[in-house]
Amino acid sequence: MQKANHTGIIPAQHTGEKIDTESAVECNSIAAAKSLYTLAKGRLLDINNWQHLTGRLLAGFQLVNEQGQELNRLVQQGDYCRIDIPGPGSKSGEGYDWVQIEAVDEVADPSIESIGIRARPVANPQNAGSGISHFYSAQSTSNFTVTREGKKVTAGVYDRNVKPNQHTDNMVDKMRHAMAGAGAIAAFSKIQWKQLVDGLLKKD
Repeated sequence: MQKANHTGIIPAQHTGEKIDTESAVECNSIAAAKSLYTLAKGRLLDINNWQHLTGRLLAGFQLVNEQGQELNRLVQQGDYCRIDIPGPGSKSGEGYDWVQIEAVDEVADPSIESIGIRARPVANPQNAGSGISHFYSAQSTSNFTVTREGKKVTAGVYDRNVKPNQHTDNMVDKMRHAMAGAGAIAAFSKIQWKQLVDGLLKKD
């Protein structure tokens, strides 16, 4: 689904699995599409409130800085995101999974507007020597986009180069991360991201 990669946020697929999740709305006019794009863009950048877009989102997200202090603002490149997934959390992540916001980019012309966020698994910034604190490996990325093409607005999440993270000395984390190889985490991600993309495009 590289068709929506106007910002270049979505990397090429080289290894492992890819998981694509999209939702789209065809508006009645360009003006209506621009309005929906602006609304969805604001929701995309407000990562701390992703879990409130629907009543069924399965994980909580909180932006923090490298000192672990919570950031109550829109996302910026370089931010860390602490993810609270139901069930046993990562031991190295102190109960959380962690990603860093690697890029935030936007492009616009008269017919196309698009914004994207790329997140990559990282170590807990307060325990960097413990290795990657996420069920995905460091080669994996989750890429979030909102795009307006004419009267059509699309929200998408594109996981690329997905492999389970087995680079940890913690046996509990190894067992947890191995679930990704069996497809359980991939299935969880697909459900979660579908709820998110639908929520991004909800009309208030």
